[in-house]
Parts: sequence; C-alpha cells; structure tokens
Amino acid sequence: MRNFFFLLFCIINSGVYSQTIIKTPWSDMVDHTNPHPEYPEPQLVREKWQSLNGQWDFAILPKGSSPETGFAGKITVPFPVESFLSGVQKPVGPENELWYERSLDLQLNPKGKRILLKFGAVDWEAEVWVNDKNVGKHQGGYDSFSFDITDFLVKGKTQKIRVRVWDPSDSGPQPRGKQVKDPKGIWYTPVTGIWQSVYVLEVPSGYISSTYSMTDWENGMQVFYPEVTSPKEGQEVEVSILDKGTVVGSFRGQANKPLPVRLQNPKTWSPDDPFLYDVSIKIFEGKKVVDQVKSYAAYRDIRMAKDQNGHQRMFLNGKPLFQYGPLDQGWWPDGLYTAPTDEALLFDIQKTKEMGFNMIRKHVKIEPARWYYHADRLGMLVWQDMPSGDMGNRWEVRPGVIREGMYKNRTAESEAIFKAEWKEIINEFRFFPSIITWVPFNEAWGQFKTAEITQMTRELDPSRLINSASGGNFEMDGTKVVGDIMDLHNYPDPVMPDPKIFGEANILVLGEFGGLGLPLEGHTWQQKDNWGYQSFSTQEELKARYMILLEDLVELIPKGLAAAIYTQTTDVEVETNGLMTYDRQVIKIAVEELRKAHEKLYK
Repeated sequence: MRNFFFLLFCIINSGVYSQTIIKTPWSDMVDHTNPHPEYPEPQLVREKWQSLNGQWDFAILPKGSSPETGFAGKITVPFPVESFLSGVQKPVGPENELWYERSLDLQLNPKGKRILLKFGAVDWEAEVWVNDKNVGKHQGGYDSFSFDITDFLVKGKTQKIRVRVWDPSDSGPQPRGKQVKDPKGIWYTPVTGIWQSVYVLEVPSGYISSTYSMTDWENGMQVFYPEVTSPKEGQEVEVSILDKGTVVGSFRGQANKPLPVRLQNPKTWSPDDPFLYDVSIKIFEGKKVVDQVKSYAAYRDIRMAKDQNGHQRMFLNGKPLFQYGPLDQGWWPDGLYTAPTDEALLFDIQKTKEMGFNMIRKHVKIEPARWYYHADRLGMLVWQDMPSGDMGNRWEVRPGVIREGMYKNRTAESEAIFKAEWKEIINEFRFFPSIITWVPFNEAWGQFKTAEITQMTRELDPSRLINSASGGNFEMDGTKVVGDIMDLHNYPDPVMPDPKIFGEANILVLGEFGGLGLPLEGHTWQQKDNWGYQSFSTQEELKARYMILLEDLVELIPKGLAAAIYTQTTDVEVETNGLMTYDRQVIKIAVEELRKAHEKLYK
C-alpha cells in the first residue's frame, strides 16, 4: 500500500510516469521514507550516526537562481533526479541547477562532540548550507565528502539543510563515465545530484577520519595508515587485528604514522577463501580511550611476476592466477546510478561469482563503499576504472604507433579536475582489498599524459597493479609499456597482444571482448532498435556462440594471456549484450552451465 501511495504522489507531482519503465525485483521493496538504511562506511564503523536518506524537497531552477519562492515537490534521496525511484524522473541539464532541502531532527548529542555531515557521492558540483549558512562546496561526482557542521547548528533538535547541485554532463570536462545528454548505443541517461547516502556522524574533537592498510608480504605484516583529524599532543593510536574475537596482532604508535602489525601464521584472502580479519582502531590519551572505530583487513598480495614458462602473470599471494570477469557498468533501470536496495547491490556480485568468474572490471564508474565491501566478503577481484570525461581525442588502433594527436589536449582546468578526483578516488578506495588493479584510462577516452598519470597512481598506491590505458593508446617506457599491463580490446572474438613485442616486460590481457547481444521481449529499455556488438535471436544461439569464444580464449592462455574481460554483466538501456537482462529478471545462459564452462580457464 505504501508504494501505491508513493506512485500516486509521483504522478501528481511530476507528470512523467506515462513512460514504460522496466523494474528490477527490488523496485517495489524500496522504503521511500528510509531507503538504503545500512551503515554507509563498512570500512570505518561508528556507533553514533543518523541516516538522512528519504524524502527531501527539491526544485529544478535556471542556473544562478535560488528556491526562495518554494520547492516543486518531494524527491527520494539518494536516487538521481532522472531516475524512476527518485519520484521525479526529470532531466536537469547544464543550464539548470538542482536544489534540495530538508529539516533534520538531530538525534545525536553534540555536547563536547563534533557533528559531521557526510555525502557518499553527488554528481557533480555540490554546495551546502546548514541553517541558512554556507558550510562549503565540493566538486567531484564519485568521491565522498563531509563538512563539520557543529558550529552551524542552532538550539533545539531541528536543523535545516540545503544543497545546490550543478552538473554539466557531457558538455563539461569533468569525469562523467557513460552519461550523455543524448543517450544511445553504449551511452546512457545523465545522472544529476545526490546518488549515494547522506548521513551525520558524531565524533570527538580529535577523531579517526579514515584508514587503509597494505600487506607487507615478505615480512608477514599488515601495515595500517589510520588518519587522525585534529590529534592532540601525546595521543597514540592502537591497531588490533582479531580473528573470531581473538587478538592475533597489535601495534600502538604515534598518530598519522604507519602502524605495522606482525601476524603469526597469517591467513590469506583470495577468491577461493576470502578471509577477512576484524580490526579495532583506538585513540589513547594515556590509558583513556578517546575515540574508536571498527574496521577490517585482508592479508593479500598482488604483483607482476613470470611463471615457469617465462610469461608475465598476475601473482596473487605468490601464485599465478588467470583472471576472468565481466565488464560491469553498474547501472539500474529503476535507479540509474543507484541500486534500489543493498540486496540489489549485492546481487550482481553474487551472480557473477556463481557464474564462475573470479574478477569484475568496474567500468568507468565508482560504486558506493558497500559494493566493495560485498566484493571483499565474497572474494571477488576488482579492476577499478577511473570514470572518463573530456573526450574527443583519437584512438590509434595500430599497435606500437605513437604519434602527435593521439592524446587529448586538455585545458589546465580539465587536467586539474581529473587529477584531483582520481587522487581522491584512490585515497578513498585503496582500503578495499578486492581492488587489485587501477585503470586510469579506457580506450583513449580523454587520455592525456599517460606516463605522468601512471606515475601519480603508483605514488598514491604502490601496492596494486596499474593498467594505464585499457584498450587505449599505450605509451612506451624503453622496452615496456607504461604501467604493468598491455591491454587490447576486440569484438567479438578473443585476441591478445603480441607476446614477442610486449610479453617480456608486461602482463598481456584482453581488456574487452564478446558483446554478444540478445534483446528479450518484456525486459528491454525500449521495444525495438536495441543494440549489441553481435546480435542473436535465441538464448540457444547466444550460448553456442559464447562457448566458441571460450574455446578460442583457452588457446591463448598458454601463449601468455593473463586475463580477459567479457562484455558484459547486464544489458544497459539499449545495449543488450549482457549475460543478464537490464531488469535482472532473466539470466540468458544458465548459471551452472557458465560455471562449468569457465572452469577450464583456470586449469
């Protein structure tokens, strides 16, 4: 009944529900008063927090205006305004701005504490007011951000929050992935505004604001890097690692310094056995604990090394592992960038695992922290792309050819925007052990200064592999390709980089192939004119062709192919080359058949 009244409300307020929308199994399970109620930061868990997801006032106004005359209606946060689940389903465009407002009945007790207002992600520029006072601005559609709003609170529990959002979509130079104002083919509907959880946290005056760790494989240690905001002189930070409640290693040291924890007989993390240690982090003033958080960590090592036949491979925990996974766009027909529920967010990873894949390439999109947490728990390796933007340069397809004109001539502003957001993404998501490869560029989409960006990536995170330009314009550094990986794309059949040219110094991978399309009636974004790299009429035809691709792929592995990525996990809008339909209602090839067929790749 709740969803009936919500739909009625949407019809009255937006007038856009004549469009037929395919739904996922979770569409009608969304609680529009409290969507995505789960704690948003599983990597840094605190007890005192409050979700602000749910019903906000909204208005779409010409750029430079303000909503002083009132708001247009209600929107469900954190669903993008263009999505069905937002209850609005209207475009915004670069000539307009999207405004949000809500009253907050603060349940936390700020006496002697600080209150942080946190946003999981807002696309693209967000400016925030609390009780009509400006608290700050943030640019970047994929990284989280927060403001200390303690000094902006008024007496009593009721506080007012207002947010202004502007997003130029594909008319601006900023990272935006596959969003375009005129969606078609492999390009999808624009996403504007808040698309991840909004919440408040209660913290002490000096507090643990972030953490990550790296495995020191040679010395049997896990080195932690907890960040403390506003530490006091003499405070110390203690990290304890626990296995089923038993402390198996700990270290106490100075705030904002590396804390190495030695482990006796450490348990490794892998797709076959994704073991995670519980972690406790505390700030001490003498014997007094003044702040504490819960976290987790994995003891796992990823590096490039040669196998017994002299081929460069990806070595996980000291052993070569062939990696095979789907290209995962992370889009939803009901929520666009935002999965309808946490169960939906988990579903794609679960099914990918059940199909016998051991890796996912998260394609030109960043997911909420909980997605990576689920990948960590389930044991799914992740290649993480940087969302692309500022496109228009040429993709040189001839291997080995490097010449003027192949890179994007970005403005200083464009370069700065890219670097700033890529830095924030790496700093935020290097926590998650499932991520084992960074991918700064895809197919030359806005590719620039490859060597510089690769070096920047290496300095920010020396613990992971770098695929500097997946299927894009590679750059040579002496006899090797910049980065660790030489990556080709080819549709539909599998190929590999020439091992005689690239195999001595780089890992050889097939970054995209397949793209076998099958639109299924009742499960498509539109009734006709759907698209795939190669289209089929029946599931039987699709399966037969896929199995032929797998046989061809198997033959490349002993020649040095180290990984391959099939396009793709699900259909997305008019692109129907997914292993699952866009609504996740149909899996086009039986899960068990896929799992059995994939086993031969790992032998």
